[in-house]
Amino acid sequence: MSAPLRIGLAGLGTVGAGVVRLLKDRGPALAERCGRRIEIAAVSARDPSRDRGIDLSGIDFVETAVGLAAREDVDVVVELIGGAGGAARALVEAALGAGKSVVTGNKALIAEAGGTLAPLAEAHRVHLRYEAAVGGGIPVIKALSEGLAANRIRTVRGILNGTSNYILTRMEEGGTSFASALADAQAKGYAEADPTFDIDGTDAAHKLAILASLAFGVVPAPHAVHKEGLAGLTDLDISAARAFGYSMKLLAVAEETPDGLLQRVHPALVPADSPLAAVRETENAITIEGDYVGRSVIQGLGAGAGPTASAVVADLLDIARGVPPAPVFGRFFPRLAEARPARLAARQGGYFLRLKVQDRPRVMAAVADTLGDAEVSIDQMHQPHHVPNTPVSIVLTTYDTDEAVMAAAVERLARHPALIEAPRLIRIEA
Repeated sequence: MSAPLRIGLAGLGTVGAGVVRLLKDRGPALAERCGRRIEIAAVSARDPSRDRGIDLSGIDFVETAVGLAAREDVDVVVELIGGAGGAARALVEAALGAGKSVVTGNKALIAEAGGTLAPLAEAHRVHLRYEAAVGGGIPVIKALSEGLAANRIRTVRGILNGTSNYILTRMEEGGTSFASALADAQAKGYAEADPTFDIDGTDAAHKLAILASLAFGVVPAPHAVHKEGLAGLTDLDISAARAFGYSMKLLAVAEETPDGLLQRVHPALVPADSPLAAVRETENAITIEGDYVGRSVIQGLGAGAGPTASAVVADLLDIARGVPPAPVFGRFFPRLAEARPARLAARQGGYFLRLKVQDRPRVMAAVADTLGDAEVSIDQMHQPHHVPNTPVSIVLTTYDTDEAVMAAAVERLARHPALIEAPRLIRIEA
C-alpha cells in the first residue's frame, strides 16, 4: 500500500468534526478504495480545549490555521473555517502557493475569490476541490464538471438552501407564520442565530454563481446574481399558492438567454406535481438541462455534518487515488469568459400577485382592468374570506408575460387609492 495521504484540517465545527469522525470510522474501507490510508496529521481550531465528541489523540494542534500550509507532514489542506476572506482565504492561498492541494466546503470563498484562487491552483498544478460547497452530500460539482461535461447546459435550477426550504415546508405543511417557522428552524439547529445569509438569498447566490461557472464556462460572479429573499412572505402567500396548485420555494436559476446569462435567486411558485415541489425540509435538489442528456435531477440532504463530510472525503479520495488536478471551474481559467449578465426585465413567465386593499366596491374590477390595459391576462383570481369593513386581500396568478410588462402593471396598481400596502409579486416557474 502507498504512503498515507496526510491531511491538515482547519476548522473543527460541525463539518470538521464530521470529517474526523468519518475518516476514523471508515478508515480501512476508504484505504481499500484508494490504495492508501488517509490520515489527519494536524488540525487548527479556535479553541483547542473544547470537547467536540471526537478522538483527536495523536493529532497535532496548530495555533494558527495558516501554519498548516507550511508543515512538511501535510500533503493536503482541508479548509472548513468559512467566510470569503480572513483566515480561510489566507490559508488557502498559502497552501496553493506552497504546492499543496486544497479541499474546502466554503462556498463564499469559492464564489467570491475563485477568480484569484483558480489561477493559483492551476499554476502550481494542484487540486482545489469544493464538492462540499454546494448541495451538501449531493455530487453536483462532479456531475457538472465530469458526468455532464459533454453537454451544452441550457439551464441550472434548484433549491440550494436547506434552511429556507425548511422554513417554507413548515409554513406550507403546518400553516405557521414565517417568524414561527424561523424560530423552529433555529431551535432545531437548522438556522443560525443570525440567519440573514440563508433567508436573504446570499447563501444560495454564492452556490448558484459556482454552478453557473461550471455550467456555462464563466468566471464566478455572485454580484451578478439577482437576489430576493423570504422577507415579506406571509402564510397567505403559501396557502394561496397551494390553492392555485403550486408550492413555494426559494429557487436559484441560471439560464442562457438571447441577452446573456441570467442568474437569479428569489421565491418562486413551482407546480405541485413537479420534482422540486416534493423537496422537503432541509433537502436540496438541482435540475440540469443539457442538449444531449435532457433533464437530470439530483436530490439529497443539503447540509449537516454527515452529508457535507461525505463530500469532503469524496474529494480526498480522488486526490489519494492520484487523479490528476483538473481545471477548477471545468475549463482552465484563461478560457473562462466574463459573464454577460442578462436583463431580468426580459424574463418571460407567469406571476403570482397579492394585493391588500380597502373593502369597497369595484376594487377587483379595477385590478382586472389595470392588468388588462397592460395586456396581462389573469389565469386565477381569488379573494380569501374576510371580515366586512376590514382590509381585503386579493390573490391572483397570470398567464405568461414579460417581466417588464408585469412590473409596469404592478407599478400602476401600487398607485391605486384603494391599495393599503405595496403589492407582493412572485414569479411562477414551470
